[in-house]
Amino acid sequence: MSITEIVEKSGLKHIAFIMDGNGRWARERSLPREAGHKKGAETFKQIVRYCKKIGIDCCTVYAFSTENIKRPRHEVEAIFSLLLAYIEEASDEKDIEFRFIGEPAQLTENIGRKTKALEDETRGRPYRLNIALNYGGRAEIVNAVNELLRDGRESITEDDISSKLYTKGCPDPDLIVRTGNETRVSNFLLWQCAYSEFYFSEKMWPDFSASDVDLAVRDFAGRSRRWGGLDKK
Repeated sequence: MSITEIVEKSGLKHIAFIMDGNGRWARERSLPREAGHKKGAETFKQIVRYCKKIGIDCCTVYAFSTENIKRPRHEVEAIFSLLLAYIEEASDEKDIEFRFIGEPAQLTENIGRKTKALEDETRGRPYRLNIALNYGGRAEIVNAVNELLRDGRESITEDDISSKLYTKGCPDPDLIVRTGNETRVSNFLLWQCAYSEFYFSEKMWPDFSASDVDLAVRDFAGRSRRWGGLDKK
């Protein structure tokens, strides 16, 4: 069975990636951390295109957390430079609707303006890519609740919160993949991951490839998703 057929049969609609290991990949090669981020950006573009190719409807990537701003200034500036370069070419990515989840406008005025312009330009395209930028899962939930309070809500349901999340309009992730041989969530999609399946890879993100996506998808397809219930007999 082809990987596209497996995706369709398994019901995998939304895959999310915690792209971990750029810095360690560079250190192992006696390179500056910025080199790892550059190679990781190339991997990101390849993986996003591949997920679209095999029939996944929505992809979310953890690009820059609210905590990452604490990193050395030269590293943060290198990440911002890679981001802006990608935005310049991203509108040519056919069929991709870009959404920047988090608070990118708080990073720099230029990033805020360019991310908004790309969202507006690509709105309504069939394949959705959420790029988590200046993102934190707890902050997202707090933001959703505050929006509901501003709307005058006195009683709040789960559906209300889901409707105010940065990812609204996109199903919760079926599968979350983390690279870099780490096994934690790191404040990523905390509300949305309630029933996600997790797949952890020992590979550093710059070495992650389409064949590794296939391994994760096949592993997902072999699992039994019970949603808190029992296996069907």
